[in-house]
Amino acid sequence: MSEPKNIAVVGATGAVGVEMLECLEQRDFPIKQLTLLASARSAGKKVSFKGEEITIKELTHQSFEGIDIALFAAGGGISEEFGPSVAAAGCIMVDNSSAFRMDPDVPLVVPEINPEAVKNLPKNIVANPNCTTIISLMALFPLHKRFGLKSIIASSYQAVSGSGVAGMQELENQLEAIAKDQPVEKSCYPHQIAYNVIPHVDVFQEGGYTKEEYKMLNESRKILGEEGVQVTCTCVRVPVMRSHSVSITAQFDKEIDVASARAAFANCPGVKLVDNPDEALYPVPLDSTHKDDCLVGRIRKDMVMDNALALWVVGDQVRKGAALNAVQIAEIL
Repeated sequence: MSEPKNIAVVGATGAVGVEMLECLEQRDFPIKQLTLLASARSAGKKVSFKGEEITIKELTHQSFEGIDIALFAAGGGISEEFGPSVAAAGCIMVDNSSAFRMDPDVPLVVPEINPEAVKNLPKNIVANPNCTTIISLMALFPLHKRFGLKSIIASSYQAVSGSGVAGMQELENQLEAIAKDQPVEKSCYPHQIAYNVIPHVDVFQEGGYTKEEYKMLNESRKILGEEGVQVTCTCVRVPVMRSHSVSITAQFDKEIDVASARAAFANCPGVKLVDNPDEALYPVPLDSTHKDDCLVGRIRKDMVMDNALALWVVGDQVRKGAALNAVQIAEIL
């Protein structure tokens, strides 16, 4: 086992921070000392970890002295503000926000895909990719290694927990209001999310795509090291509590069929094949919730493009799409 490290979790009271602690405990990460950091309003609260009560401390620029690895589960603004302090303390930041993902001096890492990228850290920062990108590439990378990925056409079906506690609470409140025949209130989303789908995740950019959709393009290219991969994506918010689903049509450089694609997923870390439509077996969000693996199914030949497959992938975006991926990066470090 590796020498125990001094670990900090920033944003320890949020959904991703809590999940990071669960992953650290379940995976028996070698920890010498665990420091939990959050805003001033959360300081003083206690969190249980491996049977011990740990008091949350207020995040300051002096918080990282003596820390080896800091897992950031806060927003991009927090990461940008405290990143220099982390580096100055000789600590390595594993950042879950989008703040540094496209920085050429910061590796963007999915441990099952490009673990070697953490060898070069000029800024002492490793970036965690977007959750939808991680889940999609977990399914596509085994195929890319054998057949050479050429293009991705994707539509995501993203759970409300991707918007944090506010999104989950809004869905619950709306469902309750509808059941009681009361007015439906909305604040987190521009439209009612209960019994609805909203083709609007993140803010719209030039060309009519959202930031979330551009993340799939830019981050996929960086993680795979393939600038020529073409990507078009539509991201949709759906009334599901947890776990994102993605419908993908992928075209490859080499000829591919369903049998060879299924074979590519055999003994593939982090991916589980669930693909027997005759028995109604295919990935669904409830089956991936609180699970480490991304589930892949509905694999079939595309009927429009040559050397192309259609497939369906589901993964827990709070876990593999955020917390688990960050902890796996820390394990490599």
